[in-house]
Amino acid sequence: MSMLKKFANDENGATAIEYGLIAALVALGIVAALGTLQSGLSGLFTKVAGSL
Repeated sequence: MSMLKKFANDENGATAIEYGLIAALVALGIVAALGTLQSGLSGLFTKVAGSL
């Protein structure tokens, strides 16, 4: 019975899930930022390639 209580009170899995969710939100933010900057970056790389 005490083993069941230890298992119920263990929060290690919850912490790992929280870190996973935070990492997913950061990745989503990076993808969204790159999507909005896509045209500007494309123009910049075209300009640099033309200069070379």
